[in-house]
This record gives sequence, C-alpha cells and structure tokens, in this order.
Amino acid sequence: MTSSALPVLTASDFASDQDVRWCPGCGDYAILAQMKKTLAQVGASQENTVFISGIGCSSRFPYYMNTYGMHSIHGRAPAVATGLKVARPDLNVWVITGDGDGLSIGGNHLIHAIRRNLDINIILFNNRIYGLTKGQYSPTSPLGKVTKSSPVGAIDNPLHPLSIAIGAEASFVARSIDVNIKHLGMVLKRASEHRGTSFVEVYQNCLVFNDGAFSHTTDRATKSDATLELEHGKPMIFGKNREKGIRLNGMDPEVVELGKGITEDDLLFHDEQAPEPTLAYLLSRMNYPEFPEPIGVYRAIDQPRYDALINEQVEEVTKAKGEGSLEKLFHSGETWTIQ
Repeated sequence: MTSSALPVLTASDFASDQDVRWCPGCGDYAILAQMKKTLAQVGASQENTVFISGIGCSSRFPYYMNTYGMHSIHGRAPAVATGLKVARPDLNVWVITGDGDGLSIGGNHLIHAIRRNLDINIILFNNRIYGLTKGQYSPTSPLGKVTKSSPVGAIDNPLHPLSIAIGAEASFVARSIDVNIKHLGMVLKRASEHRGTSFVEVYQNCLVFNDGAFSHTTDRATKSDATLELEHGKPMIFGKNREKGIRLNGMDPEVVELGKGITEDDLLFHDEQAPEPTLAYLLSRMNYPEFPEPIGVYRAIDQPRYDALINEQVEEVTKAKGEGSLEKLFHSGETWTIQ
C-alpha cells in the first residue's frame, strides 16, 4: 500500500537551477532567501505558486524561484496578476516590483490592484534608485539626490510607498528591511497568510548606485533610534534602552522620554486592526531623524476581495442565463455586413 501524502518541502526546494545574477552584496539576496523559507513554512506548493514581476533588478525574481512565474512588462505586473488571480483564484500569487517599476510607470496599476483587494501579495523593493538602468533617480529618491539623471539634485517630491498603499485602502500594509532577516521572514509570513492584497515595502540596499540609502536603519550606532518595531496592542517604544516612545500631542505624534513623568500608558498603542486607516497613515509619515521609522505590520483588516466577488457574479449570471457563447457575443448587438 502506497502513501498519498505529499512530501514536506524545504526552502531549497523553492530554489531554481538558474544562476542568480544580482551584484554581490545586493539586498535582493536576503529577500530571496527569506521568501524561500517563508513558502516552506506556510506549506506552499510549487505548482500552485506564481511569481509575477515587471522590469528592474528585483524583477528577475521569478527566474530564481522553483515555481511558476512571469517576467512581464514594465509596471504591468499588478495587471497581469489581476487577470491570473481572477481566472485562477486557487493560485498563490506574488507580485515582485521595485520603487521605479511599481511607482513610476506602474503607479496606476499598483493603486487599482490595491484598492480592489485582490488576494495577492505585492512586495515592493525600495532602494530609492533605478538600479537596472544604472543609477537614475526614482520616485522615492529624496529631494536633492544627485544622480545621472539629476546632476544638480532631484527636484521631484518623493513618494512614500506605504502612504500610497494606505490611501488606496490597502487591507494589509507592512514594512521590513532586507538585512533584518528574522523580522523580514515574519512580515512575509504574515503577508502570505493575509486574505486580500498584502502590500509590503522592503528597504533594500543597492550597494552600487545608492549604497547606504537606509544605513540609519541598519547601522548599530543608529538603528535603535531610527526604527520602531510595531507590535499590535503594545505601546510604541524604541531606543537602545527602550527609553523613548511616541505619543500624540493633539493630532500630531511626538517623541518623548519615559521616566520623566511619562509612563507607557501615556504612549500611543499600536492597533493594526483599526477599521479606519488614520493611525496607519500617521505612522507612514514618520521619517528619521525627526522620528523613528516604523517597521512591521501597519494594518491588517478583513475586507471583501475582488477575485472572490467577480467569480460570485459570474456564477450567479451563469445560473440565471446559462453558459455564454463567445461566437454569439461577437455577432450580437449592432453588426454590419460589408459587401
């Protein structure tokens, strides 16, 4: 008698046979490693997992995963993922994009995929530069950034990926850092388990064209003051000795020191399940050095999913009117015969 149980997959089972062609030391390697571990942890199957990407260094991701995948066109990965998820709602669909691919030419597609709340996972690698095309400024590059395409400094206001996602009514929003591997693994796992669109921004270092863009969040001397790890239901505390916190002063956040007449009860408590996105949006506007930059899950709520709703509509119409005919549709309505 043979066993029908499927083998338990490990991280190495999700590694393809392709040579990884990122620059040595690129932050993409860490994200790739944690993705493979996450898929093994959540019991994903190779045949039901799909990675879709656009154009950019991050978009080579599908080649390196031993799953199905598509290296699509610039900025259109969310649109391709929408069609796939609607047609095959049973699939586990991941969109891999970057700050250029996702927020420039692909900004419109990204926003609408998020607002529809498809059951897909969008991972945006943010290195604040165009890496694949050799160092032009991107939609997330800070004001004054000198690059090959902004030789006297960028004058475009930078976009904040999480603010955009929250403004588009995202049901799951999170941020992590490429080299903070334990935290990154946790965030990817949470994203995978969420039903609806999960949007994750990963601070990712491009050591060739924008090295150190997020060094304040990774250097030992600064990271404890530059980052705030969010925990649901817990006060917002940070600092090397956990001596600082965030509280509200009216509608504005402020940094305070604990122990000087201020207790944990005076601080802002994180609520990732708040129905209104006000708190999540406020957190997305906190930037170093004025504030620590929050990492972790900003928002995780349950909302109706586009792929489920559209398939329910199709099922209802089919029951009411029967199976459709493409040929009849082509010849319906106003048609003309040209002789």
